[in-house]
Amino acid sequence: MDRNPSPPSSEAEEEGDAVGNTVYSKHWLFSILTRLIEVISPEQAQPHGSPQGSPPAPTELDEEMENDICKVWDMSMDEDVALFLQEFNAPDIFMGVFAKSKCPRLTEICVGILGNMACFQDICMSISKDENLGQVLLQRLCDSDSPTLLETSRLLLTCLSQPEVANVWVERIRENPSVFDCVCFIMSSSTNVELLVKVGEVVDKLFDLDEELMLNWIKNGTCRSVGPSVDDSPEELPDFKIVPCILEAAKQVRSDNPEGLDVYMHILQLLTTVDEGIQAIVQAPDGGKETWSLLYDLVCHELCQPDDPPIIVQEQKTVLASILSVLSAMFASQTEQEYTKMRKSKSCFFLFNMPLIGSLIRILQYMEGCGKRPADNSKESEEEETGKADVNEEDFHLKILKDICCELLSNMLQELTKENMLEGLHQGHLNEQTCSCAFQNLLPLYFASVESFLEVLREADQTLADNLEKRFPNLKVHA
Repeated sequence: MDRNPSPPSSEAEEEGDAVGNTVYSKHWLFSILTRLIEVISPEQAQPHGSPQGSPPAPTELDEEMENDICKVWDMSMDEDVALFLQEFNAPDIFMGVFAKSKCPRLTEICVGILGNMACFQDICMSISKDENLGQVLLQRLCDSDSPTLLETSRLLLTCLSQPEVANVWVERIRENPSVFDCVCFIMSSSTNVELLVKVGEVVDKLFDLDEELMLNWIKNGTCRSVGPSVDDSPEELPDFKIVPCILEAAKQVRSDNPEGLDVYMHILQLLTTVDEGIQAIVQAPDGGKETWSLLYDLVCHELCQPDDPPIIVQEQKTVLASILSVLSAMFASQTEQEYTKMRKSKSCFFLFNMPLIGSLIRILQYMEGCGKRPADNSKESEEEETGKADVNEEDFHLKILKDICCELLSNMLQELTKENMLEGLHQGHLNEQTCSCAFQNLLPLYFASVESFLEVLREADQTLADNLEKRFPNLKVHA
């Protein structure tokens, strides 16, 4: 059916019936709220003397009621309408819907209306401070209906984005362990990309707002709890761990939604800001192999590819920064904890990652290309001055990407063996052009790393090492 029917107007109604400055009818809105009560409490609408016993709550809305309640959903984006609904206790009516309704579509619409109402600060504060309503809304995360889950996630994100009430929701979620299970269940099992993106945005916001909650979720998964099921009967959920769930969601969204991939990569980056998060990644049963493989594949085979124009690095700068930050944290952690025990197999590990070194250098090359802007002319100077703040912000994000890229590249170059170097030369990842680009970006901050790399390169290709020394005379390599 039509998702956006034309809202009713009050033009034919008596004077004073309009909601605020809109053309919407108070009388019509009130009648819909009344009918909504009747839908969830049909016993109240039974004639006196009718047979005892309440009829079962309907599982589907009739077309007319669905059409009308969808009109309210659309109208609730208007602040005057939202305030009218608040004044007539619509949130309490919706509470009744959540408690009694067996109709997923009705629940979805009511949560959606609340989500629209929460976009306005005063209403959001009122909704957020209602403890009963808050608990009931969190319970909706355990719903089996994807559209309801989507609207619930949208509502939570709206509230978490309001600084005045964000802490209320963070505390409420922290005190509800079932939220962790429900969110992990969605991330690990849903194929609905739109839902996964919105749930990811909620998790990203939560972790960004509260490190304690993030730590709790990192450590979680040691106990089982009741979660969603289709028939509303209790169901024991798997013993969830946060990292595998994030990875599963990222795999689902990677092809269809670049923004969603950006969200999940940023969640992983937030995990690496605490030691517990890094350990959760690298001490997984597979030693972090799944995480590394996914990120490696994204960098080497999907993002910033050789046939892309250099400007692509501008578009992908945030997701690249997140991915490289996680890879860098993993590399440093594994180098410290595992490679001392794996020296014999280290060569094979780095052979696998030679394409990653090539990709890191390509990112730096593309960034240099983006930095070569045409000379100013008089006609464009005014426009460029207007966009100066935006340019500065772009430069700031690119600088972050460059810093992360250089750190990871320097660490990887420092660990290369002669065998790795020969393979890199054979594959074309290392040559005079790429090495010069790497040196140009790494020096002078990572002088020791470049010098170490050059020493090994001399064993693999004396001529190339000599040429690079001529380009960078400050490097002194001892045979």
